[in-house]
Amino acid sequence: MSAPPGREALPAVLDALAAAAPTLGTGRLLCVDGPAGSGKTTLAGRVAAAVPGAVEVHTDDLLQGWSGLAGLAERLEELLRPLASGRPGRYRRWDWLADAWAETVVVDPAPLLVVEGVGSGAARCADLTTLLVWVEAPHDLRMRRGLERDGEAFAPHWERWARDEQDLFDREQTRERAQLRVDGRDGTVQP
Repeated sequence: MSAPPGREALPAVLDALAAAAPTLGTGRLLCVDGPAGSGKTTLAGRVAAAVPGAVEVHTDDLLQGWSGLAGLAERLEELLRPLASGRPGRYRRWDWLADAWAETVVVDPAPLLVVEGVGSGAARCADLTTLLVWVEAPHDLRMRRGLERDGEAFAPHWERWARDEQDLFDREQTRERAQLRVDGRDGTVQP
């Protein structure tokens, strides 16, 4: 399911979702994955806004802090498996300022669930994923975006986070499993 080079990502994602059968109960699951600062949140938000009734979940809310990637797949599965059975899913939200778990968030079944963030395309949940989109951008651009978004509080964690996410992507073969790859610099689908 590839799109022509240079095609803008939003229509390509919407077309791919429309052409695919539901995989999350009666709904579809879009996972927008890739390294920090690549443009995942922007694309995911645009898709969710374009689909009536879509629900968006950010993996940042499921991570147990800066070292939370190791437990993410399990928490995603705990959210997604009930939804696949037509029941509400749940997750505890991580409060980054308090550095602790916060409230439980209930996610009702929806026509489209958009899960975005590093690790959203967990291989453990591949059977539930309708479409996996990989977004990437050059390191320096991603770092600049990360610092602009998260402030200097992000700076001391960037290199360790980059190593952790690369280890995860290598182990999971996330980029290789993605049906669409998006250039986070200009939002076009890559060949």
